[in-house]
Amino acid sequence: MKKSTRVALSAGLAVIFITVLGVAVKERARALQAERLLANTYHHAFAELTTAARELDSALQKVTYTTPGPLRDSLYQQIYAKALAAQYALGELPYASIDLEQTAAFFAKTGDYAMSLSQGEGEAEGVGENLAALSQAAGKLSGSLTQLQGELEAGALELSHLTQATKALSAATEDAAQLNGGLTFQTVESDFPELPSLVYDGPFSEHMSAAEPRLLEGASAVDADTARQRAAAFLSVSPAALTLSSASEGVLPVYAFTLPQDGGLGYVEVTRQGGQVLSYFQDRQPGQPKLTVDEAVAIAQNYLAAWAFPRMEPSYHIQREGVLTIHFAPVVQEVYCYPDLVKLTVALDNGKLLGYEAHGYLYQHRDRSFQAPAVSQEAAQAAVPNSVTLLSSQLALIPSHGGTEEVLTYEFKCQTTEDRHVLIYVNAETGLQQNILLLLEDETGTLAL
Repeated sequence: MKKSTRVALSAGLAVIFITVLGVAVKERARALQAERLLANTYHHAFAELTTAARELDSALQKVTYTTPGPLRDSLYQQIYAKALAAQYALGELPYASIDLEQTAAFFAKTGDYAMSLSQGEGEAEGVGENLAALSQAAGKLSGSLTQLQGELEAGALELSHLTQATKALSAATEDAAQLNGGLTFQTVESDFPELPSLVYDGPFSEHMSAAEPRLLEGASAVDADTARQRAAAFLSVSPAALTLSSASEGVLPVYAFTLPQDGGLGYVEVTRQGGQVLSYFQDRQPGQPKLTVDEAVAIAQNYLAAWAFPRMEPSYHIQREGVLTIHFAPVVQEVYCYPDLVKLTVALDNGKLLGYEAHGYLYQHRDRSFQAPAVSQEAAQAAVPNSVTLLSSQLALIPSHGGTEEVLTYEFKCQTTEDRHVLIYVNAETGLQQNILLLLEDETGTLAL
């Protein structure tokens, strides 16, 4: 074979090899991309399953403390909705070849039972025991899913490890099979109900139902210089220390300023309408805590007094990484106005302000006056179940479930037989239960669900 022929043949083979290699690389890339997409889909479905199970657990716990009325019916609807959402998420996971009948049946049984109760079977014999058993199983399942979710996020577990995941899921629902016999489950043909949002940041702090901030109604617009002066007065600094970083045109237009503080950076927002401070944040990492919780709360109240707020009382707090975040509610005629919450964050090393947020206050606060409740406190207390111990009570204004109205209630703080605390809200006009919050309390503070 001539040298030129060999060269040409070698070149041709090289081209073919490179082409084949290129095709293989592209196909491998497509396969990897498809694999990543599938993995992301599975992870999203698992996250949805975990969330639905956690919210189902919360709704089941709440319904065990209700008395007959609209709130109990609403919770039955929530249980059905969360159980159905969990079923959908479970169906998206790669467990078709694995036996998960126990877990799937638990969600189906719980949802159908709650729907049957909402349609008039709420006074049947054994309902309380059945709901308690379902609640116990849901708590176990939610805990297992949350643990698995943490392992997935940490990379310690892959969803392809079906045996591990299945074992943990199935073990959590074994107790659900021990429910009292004779339950009748109905086939539900009604529309899928709206999924209600649970409150994770505290009592009624996320509803923001007003289209416009009520505290700013009729207020004139301010320019950037005026906003700078308002921010400087709020932070007790010179206006010259503030640098305008943006002037937004969003849902609530604000001027945003930055300033150097304690080796870090501070960020403050002032509304363009009315010139009210909306939020403040400083990125300093506090040192070793030196202040107690009570001392930090007192410091926060001093800040509010200096800013000329009306009477504000702490609602609850959360302590994390050297800071204390306290939620304050205005008190008018001895009524705690929860829609108007203000949140302050105080450093526990030196008591300085690290955060401020007043969305609820700006959106909901206004002059209020309250008439005497139609229902006495003693009469309202009849709506508190005998299964809990009453610890304290006070009048409280809370948003309705849809967030469109405000409801005057009695807030009863109660202790369960498991030494947990719940807040039961009884409508001061009707004497019926209006809402229930579960309090999760530990050394870091209180979280309300």
